[in-house]
Amino acid sequence: YVAEPVNSGGFALGLLATGRLSDRFQLRFNPQLLFSERSIFYRLKHPEGGQTEVTKTVESVIVTFPVQAKLQSDRIGNFRVYMLTGVKGDIDLASNARAKKADDLVKIKEYDYGVELGLGFNFFFESFIFSPEIKINNGLRNIHSRDEHLIYSNVLDRIQSRMIVFSIHLEG
Repeated sequence: YVAEPVNSGGFALGLLATGRLSDRFQLRFNPQLLFSERSIFYRLKHPEGGQTEVTKTVESVIVTFPVQAKLQSDRIGNFRVYMLTGVKGDIDLASNARAKKADDLVKIKEYDYGVELGLGFNFFFESFIFSPEIKINNGLRNIHSRDEHLIYSNVLDRIQSRMIVFSIHLEG
């Protein structure tokens, strides 16, 4: 009857390299190691009648390589606002697309790419800069490795990664 995504969380650690192009523009490279899980809720119909509810979870360990352009405001006291946009490439180290015994899995491909858009703030302290930001990431590639012989996979046509990411950057 139903196959729909379930919201889930994750955790990432990364590095940040910034190249200053001008007073307002910066180019950033922000490689990260992301631990997350993707879940899909199924409501299945049985041939003899009745239904079952099942949630399938696919755990992911993703190495992501975003390149971003950052537009920042003037510093007002110890505060600054910035916007960013960019592209990213992802490698899922826990990809199960080549799994042999995958009867009850939803297979996910190893590579993905996408775009991101975000907003952040710089708070300047004596010895460091605290920068919370929120980004929206949209994958552009179909990461579903479709297999018509798998019950949980054959009902899905396309899977794309979509994330809302809250990040905290600490700069020394």
